[in-house]
Amino acid sequence: MWGFFFVFLLHFTIFVTIIGIYEIMSVNSPKEVIESAVTVGKNKVALSSGNYGKFAILAMLAGIYIAFGGILSLTIGFGFPEITANNPSLQKLLSGCMFPIGLILVVLLGAELFTGNNALLIPAYMKKHYGAWAIIKNWTLVYFGNLVGALAFTYFLVYQCGLTATDPYHSAIIKVAEAKVSMSWSMVFLKGIGANWCVCLAVWLALSSRSFVGKMLGCWLPVMAFVALGYEHSIANMFFIPLGIMEGANIGIWQSITTNFIPATLGNIVGGAIFVGCAYGYVNLLNK
Repeated sequence: MWGFFFVFLLHFTIFVTIIGIYEIMSVNSPKEVIESAVTVGKNKVALSSGNYGKFAILAMLAGIYIAFGGILSLTIGFGFPEITANNPSLQKLLSGCMFPIGLILVVLLGAELFTGNNALLIPAYMKKHYGAWAIIKNWTLVYFGNLVGALAFTYFLVYQCGLTATDPYHSAIIKVAEAKVSMSWSMVFLKGIGANWCVCLAVWLALSSRSFVGKMLGCWLPVMAFVALGYEHSIANMFFIPLGIMEGANIGIWQSITTNFIPATLGNIVGGAIFVGCAYGYVNLLNK
């Protein structure tokens, strides 16, 4: 048994070392990353200013992918109550490890995610490739596209499929949803900053890698961290809160909007646009 374990550990170490060396050789410089962000931002604004059909599909797909990550996170994170009851950090870790599949799909397959666009549209704006109205238009359209996708997936492929109809998932999603609307406005806002700071750092890390594995890891680590820490992501909440309501949580729609979605969205904008887009745009584009 120990011989098998030693051989496995040796092979795993060699594999990780090879991947590490490969990734070191496949990393873009900060200047290349910001140039990529400028190009991506220009393309996203062009798409939301012309091809509305394609843009709508990509926005809805992003909402679906994030909701998919949400149900996977809920299923795995709350699926071992006997183990996690006395190990609360383990539940957070399990949920955090599962949720990043949503952003990985968005980045690698291509989709329009509001929170990612909060940062990606800023560098090109700082270079004056377009004005503030183009950003507001893009963010507004993609936000509601994400909402449609997330709600459709949540209703048809989660609620109607009975994925959370029984415990521990039924009780868990009600508890999660009610907790999200029970915090103070300022707390949700601050947690919104933390969430999208992490998400946009994940997008930046994905831009810094030239490989499939590197992009996946770049998306995975910061997103796992924000979920484990309990930060508030407005698009993820388009899954968690509506599903909680469907399952009987004592929450009103207007209450959800005013106590969670508004402060979380504003916090997400600050975390992504200012702490990532503006910060790296200033350092790598303007402050030369």
